[in-house]
Amino acid sequence: MNMQSFTTTLLVCLVLLLGFGACQNAEAPPAMKTTVVEGKTMGTYYRVKYRDAENRDFKAVFDSLLVAINLEVSTYIPNSTISTFNRSADTFDLAYNPNTQGLDYFNKHFITNFKAAQEIVAATDAYFDPTVMPLVNYWGFGYTEKKPVTNVDSLAIDSLNQFIGMDKVELIGGAHSMLLVKKEASTQLDFSAIAKGYAVDQLGEILSEAGITDFLVDIGGETVARGNSERGGPWRLGINVPKEEAAINDIEVIVPLKDQGLATSGNYRNFYEVAGKKYSHTINPKTGFPERSTLLSASVFAKDCMTADGYATGFMVLGLERSMQLATQIEGIEACFIYSKPDGQLDIQYTPALASIFEK
Repeated sequence: MNMQSFTTTLLVCLVLLLGFGACQNAEAPPAMKTTVVEGKTMGTYYRVKYRDAENRDFKAVFDSLLVAINLEVSTYIPNSTISTFNRSADTFDLAYNPNTQGLDYFNKHFITNFKAAQEIVAATDAYFDPTVMPLVNYWGFGYTEKKPVTNVDSLAIDSLNQFIGMDKVELIGGAHSMLLVKKEASTQLDFSAIAKGYAVDQLGEILSEAGITDFLVDIGGETVARGNSERGGPWRLGINVPKEEAAINDIEVIVPLKDQGLATSGNYRNFYEVAGKKYSHTINPKTGFPERSTLLSASVFAKDCMTADGYATGFMVLGLERSMQLATQIEGIEACFIYSKPDGQLDIQYTPALASIFEK
């Protein structure tokens, strides 16, 4: 072979190799990128982490959905569905549109929260109860003026208790024609104990419907995880140290989470003190008073975050012993409880299925 033939052959080989390489690159799947989307909602942050081969940005979709949810369930928005219901005297038409304040809408977010609340009320013997709103306002933790109660009026609390109870509210009608009927004009609803969990689940649904299987959604510490993290294996989350002096990043225990929701409720951050006595934001609907016990935090694992959110609140009212008993009986949930021992040290109890996590 002469030099010219050798050169020609070499060039042909190089072209073929480069072409083969180009074909390989064209056919190779795109790198899986981990995307983080953050924003503000419901008086706190939201953070969504997901792995998407198409590298899509869902922030505008997330923000739009969160605005829609808040317009139905936020007691801090005067023209929201729940605020308008709370001001109503008796019968409220759920065709109400919180945007136009007319009757041309279907409040699916509100109705879903209401029905979920009914189920958790029944399961917890009404220790979780969204009609506790008048008492939440009285104690200074609601949408009214935030101020400590310096002179507790037991008669005022007793008078408010007559408006508490899901039996005071009835949902009637069909799928697209629903009325919410009050039996007491002063009865009000508060979905704050499940609304964040619901919003978490809804953001997760957006990703699932887009074909994304690996994600973590977090709104103010309430979370849902699907698939695997970018490190491989389940997502890993921390449960805070339930002490008033603890920093937000002080972690008591780290837990794996995969294809579940996780919510934690506690009384160690949202409280005030008057004359040496502490009043927490968790109101016992049976007594009308803030609940404080040796139970410092309740973390609930469930198939979705809204369920976990509601039970975590109910357990904080029930206390350690009754919560532990109920958590082991309810199908589909697991729970861990951090409590204070007589010597002031922290300890943990958990349902049997969580032993593999907490006994390591």
